[in-house]
Amino acid sequence: MTAQEVRLCGLLLQEHFGEVVERIGTHLLRAGAQNLRNIANETNTPLDLVKKSLCVLVQHGACEFGSGRRGPGSPVEYRASCERVLRVLRYPRYIYTAKTLYGDTGELIVEEVLQRGHMTMSNTVKTVADRLTHNMEEGRSMEYSEVVSAFSKLVETHFLQRCPPVAEMGTASNPDCYKLPHVTLTGRGKRRRSSDDSEEQRRGKKAKMDSESCGDEGIYWQVNFERFHQHFRDQAIISAVASKLDQTSSEIVRTMLRMSEVTTTQTAAYTQPLSANEIFRSLPPNYSISRPILDQYLSLLVDDPMEFVGKSGDSGGGMYVVNLQRALANLARATLESVVQERFGSRSARIFRLLLRKRHLEQKQVEDFAMIPAKEAKDMLYTLLSENLVQLQGC
Repeated sequence: MTAQEVRLCGLLLQEHFGEVVERIGTHLLRAGAQNLRNIANETNTPLDLVKKSLCVLVQHGACEFGSGRRGPGSPVEYRASCERVLRVLRYPRYIYTAKTLYGDTGELIVEEVLQRGHMTMSNTVKTVADRLTHNMEEGRSMEYSEVVSAFSKLVETHFLQRCPPVAEMGTASNPDCYKLPHVTLTGRGKRRRSSDDSEEQRRGKKAKMDSESCGDEGIYWQVNFERFHQHFRDQAIISAVASKLDQTSSEIVRTMLRMSEVTTTQTAAYTQPLSANEIFRSLPPNYSISRPILDQYLSLLVDDPMEFVGKSGDSGGGMYVVNLQRALANLARATLESVVQERFGSRSARIFRLLLRKRHLEQKQVEDFAMIPAKEAKDMLYTLLSENLVQLQGC
């Protein structure tokens, strides 16, 4: 990580958690894994403040802990993650996405979990129901069951997941991470009687809420950032299809992505194979296109140079996949080409596009293939070289 990244992380930690947490977090980012005693000594911070700061960092996923480098029996070491701290910059986007997909209730659920780091389902439901009730007109209140429904949908689509038990932290998988507990929640949200509740009153209410048994004690939930990033990736592909082809094509791709959203990992090269019949049955009702028309659209998507959709085999009409990695690579390439064209003109973009496709060319070959006079081609190549957009390779 660069010094600029560490500085940005420090500013984010200070803004959200205060100076002491910022001091501890920045020290861990610079020094790497360290035990409690070393952190306290090297930051000149009292041990109790170090413990509290580490608790904050761990709760918000910015820090992990594990056995020391000397193996079992050595002091526990703490490691901060620059990437996880920088996620704070995307919090507004995560919250807005939840609002877009699941309305105000989904928005507040994700906002509360992000603010607290992790929460039990029952506490989240009660807190969100109270907030929604406070914004309703007098005499109305939010049912717990409605918030439970939105929470369940966020878990079903993997936007929320269980925090792994402490013994399993750092392991590859948690088989129960999307298993909803049986929660006994009945009632409605409560309106705050005054807007100037003291801090002691709020703490008392929270302690009372925590002490009420709802059947999910010790089961905490966190935001699944990878799932949100996967959703952003899918939206970029859908928007590109709509821009390159048309709205119906983008809706077909959206349907394919939605059918595979919880079965496709973030690193997968393509979605699970789907037959044309499966896609046809899953299209939204308002898209009343016939099966032959769908086949034509699928063929158009398969033949498009951007390679959004791929086809495997012809038996039974063939199976179709969304080429995730190839589509994103082509999108990145198109973005680079547009940046070069905007900054250096269409002829430079032509040279850049040519080098992307051919990989390696001599200057004379660039002049011939791009059909640009020698002097102009030389000047453009030099400009692209000075901007680090192309490289010169020796024999």
